[in-house]
Amino acid sequence: MSTAAPFQVLLYYKYFSIDDPQRYVTEHRALCDELGLRGRILVASEGLNGTVSGELQQTERYMQIMHEHEGTRDMEFKIDPADDHVFKKLSIKARDEIVTLGLPSDEDINPNQTTGHYLSPKAFYEAMQDPNAIVLDGRNDYESELGRFRDALCPDVGNFRDFPEWIRKHRADLEGKRILTYCTGGIRCEKLSGFLLQEGFTNVSQLHGGIVTYGRDPKVKGRNFEGQCYVFDQRIGVPVNEANPTIISTCALCGEATERYRNCAYKPCNAQFFCCESCEETKGRFCQDACCCAASETASTGGEA
Repeated sequence: MSTAAPFQVLLYYKYFSIDDPQRYVTEHRALCDELGLRGRILVASEGLNGTVSGELQQTERYMQIMHEHEGTRDMEFKIDPADDHVFKKLSIKARDEIVTLGLPSDEDINPNQTTGHYLSPKAFYEAMQDPNAIVLDGRNDYESELGRFRDALCPDVGNFRDFPEWIRKHRADLEGKRILTYCTGGIRCEKLSGFLLQEGFTNVSQLHGGIVTYGRDPKVKGRNFEGQCYVFDQRIGVPVNEANPTIISTCALCGEATERYRNCAYKPCNAQFFCCESCEETKGRFCQDACCCAASETASTGGEA
């Protein structure tokens, strides 16, 4: 008989008006502290964006309380079982945006007014078969390196705020196509698809609930998603595809297939790279020889690598 996991990870967002974000932060921190939750939550006048972990009873109570408030009454939670917390601490901050597209105020996107057509996982899978469709990854480049939809167009951007410039630069590649956007949980696509519509593209859809929901859908079972989904917690990557899984990332040191994302042990570098268990054991957790040499030199002089 299986035993339910003692912890849960909640991923959620909601675009709704918050009159005083800083006050909301203070009150929300008190709530999360009382419940014993950890995670990362961003608050802005446009809404709420969060990921938290906690014991089963704590997270269930949190969802209940959020659904009792007007602004978040219908907020969707994506739930993952866990054996323990996936965050070291609780961080709640007020920001100008809950995802930073960085547009001037007169060009900013309100997803409650302008956003792409929602597609269920099954509808998204079917839409991907359209030869005129472009599957556009709405995440950062280091996320798509761990996992992405087969044949997806993955922009070489390191921050979400770089997307407007990238789209304008690559407009010719997108015009006349059916554009299908996706991201981790759906929040970035709300603005990305809205921006595409604002730029004059007319056939724009988004994967409702993102990769996380796609992987849990009993009909598609994550089909044609290659690799793992990057997440911003201690897990780093989570499985998606139960139908035809593959590994697309390789160890930077030996070239073997691996999904182990690690940070370079040379602190001034700290770059995230793929490193198999064997190479980490034999060569150390350094992304390149130069970092290994620099760390050794620092250690020999009594410094801290």
